[in-house]
Amino acid sequence: MRIGAIGLFAVPSAIWGSTWLAIKYQLTGVAPEVSVAYRFALAAVLLAAWCVGTGRSLHFSRRDHAYLVAVGVTLFGLNYVGVYWAEHFVTSGLVAVLFSTIVFLNPIGMRVFFGTPLTARTFVAAAMGVGGVALLFLPELVEARGGGTAAYGIAFGLGATIIASGGNLIAQRNQRAGIPTLAGNAWGMTYGAIVAAVAASVHGVDWTFDARPGYLLSLGYLALFGSVIAFGAYLTLLRRIGAARAAYTAVATPVIALALSTLFEGYRWTWVGALGVVLAIAGNTLALRRPRVRPKTE
Repeated sequence: MRIGAIGLFAVPSAIWGSTWLAIKYQLTGVAPEVSVAYRFALAAVLLAAWCVGTGRSLHFSRRDHAYLVAVGVTLFGLNYVGVYWAEHFVTSGLVAVLFSTIVFLNPIGMRVFFGTPLTARTFVAAAMGVGGVALLFLPELVEARGGGTAAYGIAFGLGATIIASGGNLIAQRNQRAGIPTLAGNAWGMTYGAIVAAVAASVHGVDWTFDARPGYLLSLGYLALFGSVIAFGAYLTLLRRIGAARAAYTAVATPVIALALSTLFEGYRWTWVGALGVVLAIAGNTLALRRPRVRPKTE
C-alpha cells in the first residue's frame, strides 16, 4: 500500500468505528460463531482472488503456515467470536471502548516478547484508561452485581481484547519474518474462518443464514471493508511503526462507535459515562504519544 502513515491510520480508524454497529446486524438469529465464519471465509476468498489476479504468491512454508494459523486463531477467529458475543449483552459503543484497552496490552506484550522498554508514563496512562473504562461501564457493573447479563459482555470483550493483543504480536513477528501482508491475511482469515466454524461445532449451534438485506449488507461491509481493507491498512501500519503505536487506532474508533451507538442503539449518556470516555481517550493518547527528544548539550 503506497500511502503514508496518516492514511494507513485513518482508514482502519474510520472503518472500524462503524463496524461495531454493523456487527449488531449480524446477531439477528445467526449464531455469532457462524457469522464470524461467514465473514472471514468471504474475506479470505476476496483476498485470495485479489492476490491471484495481481500476481501475488499464496505459497508459504510449513513454518510460515504455523504462524499464519496462530494469527488466524487469535486475530481473526477467537477474537471476533468474543467480540460478537460481547455485543449480545452490551451496546456496540461500549464494546469498542472496552477494546481500546489494547493500547496498554500491546506495549506490555512488546516488552515481554521483543524487549521494548516500558516507561512510567505507560503505567499512568494505563491507570487513566482502565479507570475511564470502569466509569463508563459503571451501570453495567452495578447491574452485574444484581445478577444481570452485562458481566458476560464485559468478560467476552476483555477476553477478545487480550486475544487480539496476542494476535498483534504474532502478526508483527510474521512481518519481521517477511510474510507479505495481503497474502498472509488471505491465509490468516481462512484459518480464522475455520476456527470460528470449529467453535460453532463445539458449541453445537445451528448453521443458519439470514437472507434479509440488513444481514447481507452488513456481512458484505464487514468482509470487504472491515476485514480486507481495514486489516490490510492496519497491518501495513503495524509493520511500519510497530504494534504499540499502531494500536493508536483504538483511540479514534470508540468515538465514532459511541456516536453511532447513541444514534442507532439508544445509548444514554450520563456525566459519569462522559467522564469515563474522556479519561479512557486521554489515557490512550498519553500511552501512545511519542516522548519528546531533548536536544543534546555540549
